[in-house]
Amino acid sequence: MTDAGALLLTPGAGGSRESPALLAVEAAVAPLPVARVDFPYRREGRKAPDRAPKLIACVVEEAGRLAADQGVDPGAIVLGGRSMGGRMCSMAVAEGLPAAGLVLLSYPLHPPGKPERLRTEHLPALDLPCLFVGGTRDPFGTPAELEEATALIPGPVTHVWLDGAGHDPKGREAEVAAAVADWLPTLG
Repeated sequence: MTDAGALLLTPGAGGSRESPALLAVEAAVAPLPVARVDFPYRREGRKAPDRAPKLIACVVEEAGRLAADQGVDPGAIVLGGRSMGGRMCSMAVAEGLPAAGLVLLSYPLHPPGKPERLRTEHLPALDLPCLFVGGTRDPFGTPAELEEATALIPGPVTHVWLDGAGHDPKGREAEVAAAVADWLPTLG
Protein backbone atom coordinates (compact mmCIF):
# COMPACT_ATOMS: atom_id res chain seq x y z
CA MET A 1 0.00 0.00 0.00
CA THR A 2 2.64 2.51 1.06
CA ASP A 3 6.17 2.93 2.35
CA ALA A 4 4.66 4.26 5.57
CA GLY A 5 5.32 1.93 8.48
CA ALA A 6 2.63 3.36 10.75
CA LEU A 7 0.46 6.42 11.32
CA LEU A 8 0.37 8.54 14.49
CA LEU A 9 -2.78 10.64 14.91
CA THR A 10 -3.31 13.44 17.44
CA PRO A 11 -6.52 15.32 18.28
CA GLY A 12 -7.44 18.97 18.16
CA ALA A 13 -7.36 21.14 21.29
CA GLY A 14 -10.93 20.33 22.30
CA GLY A 15 -10.94 16.74 21.12
CA SER A 16 -9.59 13.38 22.16
CA ARG A 17 -8.12 10.29 20.57
CA GLU A 18 -11.75 9.17 20.11
CA SER A 19 -12.43 11.98 17.61
CA PRO A 20 -14.76 10.68 14.86
CA ALA A 21 -12.38 11.94 12.15
CA LEU A 22 -9.40 10.11 13.70
CA LEU A 23 -11.43 6.92 14.11
CA ALA A 24 -12.54 7.14 10.47
CA VAL A 25 -8.96 7.61 9.26
CA GLU A 26 -7.78 4.63 11.29
CA ALA A 27 -10.47 2.42 9.77
CA ALA A 28 -9.78 3.67 6.23
CA VAL A 29 -6.03 2.99 6.29
CA ALA A 30 -6.22 -0.52 7.79
CA PRO A 31 -4.17 -2.70 7.94
CA LEU A 32 -1.59 0.08 8.40
CA PRO A 33 -0.81 0.29 12.14
CA VAL A 34 -2.32 3.44 13.69
CA ALA A 35 -1.80 4.99 17.11
CA ARG A 36 -4.39 7.58 18.15
CA VAL A 37 -3.00 9.40 21.17
CA ASP A 38 -4.17 12.00 23.65
CA PHE A 39 -1.97 14.85 24.81
CA PRO A 40 -0.94 14.95 28.51
CA TYR A 41 -3.48 17.62 29.50
CA ARG A 42 -6.32 15.45 28.18
CA ARG A 43 -5.00 12.35 29.98
CA GLU A 44 -4.86 14.43 33.18
CA GLY A 45 -8.49 15.48 32.79
CA ARG A 46 -7.76 19.13 31.95
CA LYS A 47 -9.46 21.02 29.13
CA ALA A 48 -6.83 23.69 28.47
CA PRO A 49 -3.94 22.54 26.25
CA ASP A 50 -0.38 22.63 27.49
CA ARG A 51 2.11 24.98 25.85
CA ALA A 52 3.65 23.94 22.53
CA PRO A 53 6.96 22.59 23.92
CA LYS A 54 5.15 20.03 26.10
CA LEU A 55 2.80 19.07 23.25
CA ILE A 56 5.71 18.67 20.83
CA ALA A 57 7.60 16.54 23.37
CA CYS A 58 4.52 14.30 23.58
CA VAL A 59 4.52 13.88 19.77
CA VAL A 60 8.22 12.96 19.81
CA GLU A 61 7.70 10.45 22.64
CA GLU A 62 4.62 8.85 21.04
CA ALA A 63 6.30 8.62 17.61
CA GLY A 64 9.27 6.85 19.21
CA ARG A 65 6.97 4.47 21.05
CA LEU A 66 5.00 3.68 17.88
CA ALA A 67 8.20 3.02 15.89
CA ALA A 68 9.49 0.71 18.63
CA ASP A 69 6.15 -1.10 19.05
CA GLN A 70 5.84 -1.71 15.30
CA GLY A 71 9.54 -2.42 14.70
CA VAL A 72 9.80 0.27 12.02
CA ASP A 73 12.29 3.02 11.38
CA PRO A 74 11.15 6.31 13.03
CA GLY A 75 11.46 7.94 9.61
CA ALA A 76 8.75 5.57 8.28
CA ILE A 77 6.09 6.98 10.60
CA VAL A 78 3.50 9.36 9.13
CA LEU A 79 2.50 11.97 11.69
CA GLY A 80 -0.57 14.11 11.88
CA GLY A 81 -3.91 14.92 13.32
CA ARG A 82 -6.70 17.42 13.62
CA SER A 83 -6.13 21.14 14.01
CA MET A 84 -3.75 21.75 16.95
CA GLY A 85 -2.63 18.10 16.96
CA GLY A 86 -1.53 18.26 13.33
CA ARG A 87 0.16 21.61 13.91
CA MET A 88 2.16 20.14 16.83
CA CYS A 89 3.22 17.22 14.63
CA SER A 90 4.39 19.65 11.93
CA MET A 91 6.31 21.66 14.53
CA ALA A 92 7.96 18.48 15.86
CA VAL A 93 9.11 17.61 12.33
CA ALA A 94 10.38 21.17 11.81
CA GLU A 95 12.44 20.69 15.00
CA GLY A 96 14.03 17.52 13.59
CA LEU A 97 11.66 14.60 14.28
CA PRO A 98 11.99 12.20 11.32
CA ALA A 99 8.76 11.32 9.49
CA ALA A 100 7.61 9.87 6.17
CA GLY A 101 4.91 12.51 5.79
CA LEU A 102 2.40 14.78 7.53
CA VAL A 103 -1.39 14.44 7.54
CA LEU A 104 -2.83 17.81 8.58
CA LEU A 105 -6.59 17.85 9.05
CA SER A 106 -8.24 21.27 9.52
CA TYR A 107 -4.84 22.96 9.94
CA PRO A 108 -5.21 26.05 12.18
CA LEU A 109 -3.37 28.58 10.01
CA HIS A 110 -4.47 31.51 12.20
CA PRO A 111 -6.93 32.18 15.03
CA PRO A 112 -10.46 32.83 13.75
CA GLY A 113 -10.87 36.45 12.70
CA LYS A 114 -7.13 37.15 13.03
CA PRO A 115 -5.59 36.39 9.61
CA GLU A 116 -2.61 38.60 10.48
CA ARG A 117 -1.51 36.08 13.16
CA LEU A 118 -0.26 33.38 10.80
CA ARG A 119 1.25 30.20 12.25
CA THR A 120 3.76 29.69 9.45
CA GLU A 121 7.21 30.22 11.00
CA HIS A 122 8.07 26.52 10.88
CA LEU A 123 6.65 25.70 7.44
CA PRO A 124 9.92 26.31 5.49
CA ALA A 125 11.51 23.48 7.53
CA LEU A 126 8.99 20.87 6.29
CA ASP A 127 10.91 19.08 3.54
CA LEU A 128 8.60 16.06 3.33
CA PRO A 129 5.24 15.22 1.74
CA CYS A 130 2.32 17.03 3.41
CA LEU A 131 -1.41 16.42 3.04
CA PHE A 132 -3.78 19.21 4.07
CA VAL A 133 -7.48 18.31 4.31
CA GLY A 134 -9.77 21.19 5.19
CA GLY A 135 -13.15 22.79 4.78
CA THR A 136 -13.68 25.66 2.34
CA ARG A 137 -15.42 27.60 5.15
CA ASP A 138 -12.85 27.03 7.91
CA PRO A 139 -12.46 30.25 9.97
CA PHE A 140 -8.89 29.14 10.86
CA GLY A 141 -7.81 29.62 7.22
CA THR A 142 -9.43 29.96 3.81
CA PRO A 143 -8.27 27.80 0.91
CA ALA A 144 -6.51 30.82 -0.61
CA GLU A 145 -4.76 31.66 2.67
CA LEU A 146 -3.67 28.07 3.22
CA GLU A 147 -2.43 27.59 -0.34
CA GLU A 148 -0.39 30.79 -0.09
CA ALA A 149 1.09 29.75 3.26
CA THR A 150 1.88 26.19 2.21
CA ALA A 151 3.88 27.50 -0.74
CA LEU A 152 6.57 28.01 1.95
CA ILE A 153 6.87 24.22 2.37
CA PRO A 154 9.77 22.74 0.32
CA GLY A 155 8.26 19.24 0.34
CA PRO A 156 5.38 18.18 -1.93
CA VAL A 157 2.03 19.54 -0.72
CA THR A 158 -1.40 18.09 -1.49
CA HIS A 159 -4.62 19.94 -0.66
CA VAL A 160 -8.03 18.29 -0.41
CA TRP A 161 -10.94 20.68 0.11
CA LEU A 162 -14.29 19.72 1.62
CA ASP A 163 -16.72 22.09 -0.08
CA GLY A 164 -18.84 23.98 2.43
CA ALA A 165 -17.25 22.38 5.50
CA GLY A 166 -16.01 24.43 8.44
CA HIS A 167 -13.28 23.65 10.96
CA ASP A 168 -15.06 20.56 12.31
CA PRO A 169 -15.66 17.99 9.56
CA LYS A 170 -18.77 16.66 11.34
CA GLY A 171 -20.63 14.42 8.96
CA ARG A 172 -17.72 14.49 6.49
CA GLU A 173 -15.41 12.07 8.30
CA ALA A 174 -15.62 9.50 5.49
CA GLU A 175 -14.34 12.11 3.01
CA VAL A 176 -11.48 13.04 5.34
CA ALA A 177 -10.57 9.39 5.80
CA ALA A 178 -10.74 8.69 2.06
CA ALA A 179 -8.41 11.64 1.35
CA VAL A 180 -5.83 10.20 3.76
CA ALA A 181 -6.22 6.64 2.45
CA ASP A 182 -5.82 7.87 -1.15
CA TRP A 183 -2.76 9.98 -0.31
CA LEU A 184 -0.71 7.47 1.70
CA PRO A 185 0.17 5.25 -1.31
CA THR A 186 1.77 8.29 -2.99
CA LEU A 187 4.53 8.16 -0.36
CA GLY A 188 6.17 5.15 -1.89
